[in-house]
Amino acid sequence: MADVSRISTHLWFDNNARQAVEFYVSLIPNSRIVRNVAFSESGPEKDGSFTSLTFELDGQRYMALNGGPHLKLNSAVSIFVSFNTQSEIDRLWDAPLEGGAAQRCGWLTDRFGLAWQIVPSMLGDFLQGGGERSKRAFGAMMQMIKLDIAALKQAYDG
Repeated sequence: MADVSRISTHLWFDNNARQAVEFYVSLIPNSRIVRNVAFSESGPEKDGSFTSLTFELDGQRYMALNGGPHLKLNSAVSIFVSFNTQSEIDRLWDAPLEGGAAQRCGWLTDRFGLAWQIVPSMLGDFLQGGGERSKRAFGAMMQMIKLDIAALKQAYDG
C-alpha cells in the first residue's frame, strides 16, 4: 500500500470508472493512472473489468470504483480547477461538457456524472475583498455559465 496517500477522494461509478479515469487524466496535465485493480474470480464480477483505480490529477490523488448502480455522483462533490488564463478555462470547459450539462457560475457535470468547477485563479481575490467591487464581480459571476475572466475583471474594476 505504499502508493496510496493517507487521504484521497473516492469516486463511485456504476460500471465506467476506467473510461472516466482515462478521460480525466487526458484533460489535466501532470496526471496519471497509478494503479488498476481487477475483479478476481471471487469478486462480484468475473469479466475482468476494473473495479478500482487509483489516479492523480496534477498530483492530487483520487480513487475510482465500479461499485454498481447503488450510489450516484452528484454536485455536492466537485473537482475544483483554477486557471490563470481564459484559454485554459476554455480548453478544460469544452471537453467535459461533451455529453454533460453546463450549470451556472463555472460549474458543469460531465457525461459520467462528476461535477466540475472551472474557475479563474483570481476569482477568490475578486470575491473576498468585500465592498462594491466584490458585489459587482459576484453579480457578474452569477449571470455566467462558463466564467469569463475579462468580464469578471471589468465588473470588479467598475
